[in-house]
Amino acid sequence: MSILEILKYPDPFLKIKAKPVSRIDEETRKLISAMIETMYFARGIGLAATQVGADKRIAVLDVPAEQRAGGRGQGENLIVLINPEIIAHEGETKYEEGCLSVPGFTADVKRFATVVVKGLDKNGKGLEINAGGLLAIALQHEMDHLDGILFIDRLSKLKRDIIKRKIKKAIEDEKKQL
Repeated sequence: MSILEILKYPDPFLKIKAKPVSRIDEETRKLISAMIETMYFARGIGLAATQVGADKRIAVLDVPAEQRAGGRGQGENLIVLINPEIIAHEGETKYEEGCLSVPGFTADVKRFATVVVKGLDKNGKGLEINAGGLLAIALQHEMDHLDGILFIDRLSKLKRDIIKRKIKKAIEDEKKQL
């Protein structure tokens, strides 16, 4: 089992824009496997490579079956996306998002209601995903990570500052307990 450490805000690595993957080799496949294990271990529905300290445009997602037609359970809806990009979008929606890198906090975030995302799968084969609902939200959330954007960056300055202050206080309280 290869569980990776998930970086937490305010780690500066979370703000980098990840580099495109030019070659899918054994190292890339190992990273993808470890990311999948880490996502499931952390009970997340998505994880971007930048969240585990890897400077690569890779995201893994598994939106729960009850949120997506046709799925049956963990692994059934697994998506591995390499070098993803949104090629079309429509509408607007708000969704209460959380993040493995900003644990304990959620907020309503405006996103596109539907997206079409293209990228490569773990074997380098091209794929295109038409998504709405939670899958569309999760895709946009993970792709934001690859561009160095956290969900709190999409909030109003007031809401963002409140969350940042609470996180800073939690970190200070944690240090006092050590």
